[in-house]
Amino acid sequence: MGPLRFDFYYSFRSPYSYLATPQIVEVTKRYDVAADIKVVRPIAVRIPGFFKQVNPLWPPYLMRDTLRIAERLGIPYAWPRPDPIVMNMATGEVPERQPYIMRLSRLGAAAVEAGRGLEFLTEVGRTIWSGETPGWNEGDHIARAIEAAGLDPVALEAKAEAEAERLDVQIAEHEADQLKAGHWGVPLFVFENEPFFGQDRIADLVWRMGQKGLRER
Repeated sequence: MGPLRFDFYYSFRSPYSYLATPQIVEVTKRYDVAADIKVVRPIAVRIPGFFKQVNPLWPPYLMRDTLRIAERLGIPYAWPRPDPIVMNMATGEVPERQPYIMRLSRLGAAAVEAGRGLEFLTEVGRTIWSGETPGWNEGDHIARAIEAAGLDPVALEAKAEAEAERLDVQIAEHEADQLKAGHWGVPLFVFENEPFFGQDRIADLVWRMGQKGLRER
């Protein structure tokens, strides 16, 4: 009998996804369980006009909340420069062309296919979100993160570019599966068709898997 498995829906623009990743790494180290990474696009591009309708109190609360979570968990964190989503924060306008997020999403999907999905989220997520790499999109920052994840950056970039259309279809399928599972947000964890939304539901996920025979390694 193999390990228990759960789906981990992840967006490269989600600070909560970034903050969840080290916790999921620890879960997979401690328990005989595997995370199936499902890369999805952020709501800024999945839901047209989302940031034109959102309550103006939400963005500043999100910053306060994510900063304190990062402080409590001891995870380096700052809003990325540049933002993985190109948008006008004042108006909520999100242009159709999104070079950063689509590159990251395709690379992430390709890394999952190569069997290094969680490692890719860890290393690339840290490069984008830790605050230690301004201009994360420039130079060899992402290439070095890909190498640290145990992958060949040249080969992975080539695959993401050459197979962009196929990977985009796969990402769209993940988004459809996410909705079928019962939620639209990230990070989302799904175990035996039961959704657990948010990094603060990881303990609940582990508890539920414990009812289904989860064992420590």
